[in-house]
Amino acid sequence: MTPEKINLIKSSWSYVITHSEQAGELFYQKLFETAPHLRPMFKGDVREQSQKLISMVTVVITKLDKLEQILPEVAALAKRHVKYGVNKNHFPVVGGALIWTLEQGLAERWTPQLKAAWVEVYEILSKAMITAMEEELSLAA
Repeated sequence: MTPEKINLIKSSWSYVITHSEQAGELFYQKLFETAPHLRPMFKGDVREQSQKLISMVTVVITKLDKLEQILPEVAALAKRHVKYGVNKNHFPVVGGALIWTLEQGLAERWTPQLKAAWVEVYEILSKAMITAMEEELSLAA
């Protein structure tokens, strides 16, 4: 990722986290609307899950300029998600819900360049997670 794209993502995320409760809830509404079969995977209060999501994304975004340092954390997160039944087919749906949520939340701040940056970072992180999940599954087999 270029420094310009990283700056775009960081500055847009700074705005999103000022509205984090709304963003998290909007994300899960869209996710469950798009893929209702995923709802049973989420136990407990959606607001609590929303806070976890926002916290996790915040950690990743703050370290985005040191991507090689956060990839092991991302891999560990992915391995934990295997236990919840997450598989590689879920990533496009989650990515779509995330991009849609960002577009809604950022409104006039949302640009084609910003969308391209977010899509790129999501693809990088999701590929790393899928690889880690596949490794975890192959070890369990």
